[in-house]
Amino acid sequence: MSDEEREHWDHRYTTEGVRSTEPATFLVEVADRFPPAAKILDVGGGSGRNAIWLARNGHRVTIVDISPEGLNLAVTAANEAGVHVATMLRDLDSAPLPGGPWDVIVDFHFMKRHLFAHFMEVLRPGGLLVFCRATVKNLERNERPPRPYLLEQGEGWDLLSGFELLIAREGWSVEERHEFEALARRPG
Repeated sequence: MSDEEREHWDHRYTTEGVRSTEPATFLVEVADRFPPAAKILDVGGGSGRNAIWLARNGHRVTIVDISPEGLNLAVTAANEAGVHVATMLRDLDSAPLPGGPWDVIVDFHFMKRHLFAHFMEVLRPGGLLVFCRATVKNLERNERPPRPYLLEQGEGWDLLSGFELLIAREGWSVEERHEFEALARRPG
């Protein structure tokens, strides 16, 4: 599956470029809770819309993604914005998350259920996880993402068991997607 995923994302970035340069609304909402100059891992961060915004706000950001094309777009956009964003090309189906400790992990619209068991391992004690993913209810108004990449309604809370949930909600977002959004803290 990973070769297919890499080819899919590389093709999309090559043909469509960057879809948005605006950071996710939920990320902007919760970022004031991050420590200053936080060490942040953007999981599946693609072309860097969230990472570049975080770097502009003084954070040290690393994007990990399967697509070299997406990461190239992120580096170009970061250079144009006058900020530094580190990148790591990694297939998270077969390779581990980059070792931490990270102050914050950002995971927007990237869904690999097996990673949730490892987020706790690479976050520092008290570190934050920001997570946002569409649920199956999203299909009522949107055809993408397809069902295999959606959370079941209520599943988000189960994935974050073991974390202290600072914010956890499920509903229609301002972007008109039915999503589970969470800001969670590693205990300790």
